[in-house]
Amino acid sequence: MEYKAKYITDDIKLSCYEDKFFKSDIMFEHHMLIWFISGETKIVQTNATYVFKEGDIFLIPRNQLATIINYPKNSQPHKTVVMHLTTTRLRDFYANHDVKPKVLEPQMIYSYNNHPLLESCLASLIPYFDMEELPEDIASLKITEAISILRAIDKGIDNILANFEEPGKIDLVSYMENNFMFNLPLEKFGYLTGRSLTTFKRDFKIAFNKTPQRWLTQKRLELAHYQFIQNKKKPIDVCYEVGFENLSHFSYAFKKHFGYAPTELTGKLP
Repeated sequence: MEYKAKYITDDIKLSCYEDKFFKSDIMFEHHMLIWFISGETKIVQTNATYVFKEGDIFLIPRNQLATIINYPKNSQPHKTVVMHLTTTRLRDFYANHDVKPKVLEPQMIYSYNNHPLLESCLASLIPYFDMEELPEDIASLKITEAISILRAIDKGIDNILANFEEPGKIDLVSYMENNFMFNLPLEKFGYLTGRSLTTFKRDFKIAFNKTPQRWLTQKRLELAHYQFIQNKKKPIDVCYEVGFENLSHFSYAFKKHFGYAPTELTGKLP
C-alpha cells in the first residue's frame, strides 16, 4: 500500500491511499471533518456500517472506535481532505459563544452528503496543498469557517463540538461486549473506559476471569462464526470486520478454536 499525505497545517491534510487494500482500527482523538474526493471506503462501527464515496462529507466525533476498510475500486485512489477539529481550537471558538451542550449518548458519524457550503469550504483548500508555506492565520480562518458552517446547517452540532469532557469510568463489561471487535491497544480501551492500563487489566480479570487478549480472541472468533452462519459473509470480509489484521492469522486461529477452517464452514453453506 502506498500512502501519501500533504499537510497545510497539522490539522488540515490531503490524504491519498493508492488503489490497494487498506485496513485500520482507529480511535479518533479529534473530531474529523472529511470530504471524499475519489474512491470508496467502508467504516464499521459498533452499531452501524457506512460506505462513503466521491462527494460525501462527514464528521466523525472524537473518542469513537471504527474499523476503516479501503477496497480497490475502479482504479481510483482513496483521496480525501481531512480537517481535525481539535479540543484546543474548539475551546477557543466557543469561548466567544454562550453555549451549554446537552449530555448525549455516544454519537455515530454525521453525514452531510455533498452540502454546497461545506464542499465549497473544503474544496477551497486544494490549491493550498501545492504551496510551500501557508500563513497560520489563513488555515485558522478555514477551520473557523468550517465550524461556523456546521453550526449553521446542523443545529444540534454544538452538543458534540462544545462538549470537552474526557471519558469517565464506565461499566467495563458493557463497553467491552459492544466494542471487542476493534483491534486497539489495551491502553486505548483503558482510556475509553476511564481507567489506567493497570486498573483496566485488574478490573477485566475480575469481570471476565480471563486475560483481555484471550477473551478478545474468543469473542472475535465467535462473532466470525455467527457472521458465516447467519449472514453468509465471506472470510475475507469477516476477518477484518471482527478485529483480525490478516486472513492467514484469522484462518489459523479459527481452525484452532473450532476444529475446522472458515472455508470448510462457508463451503457447506447453502
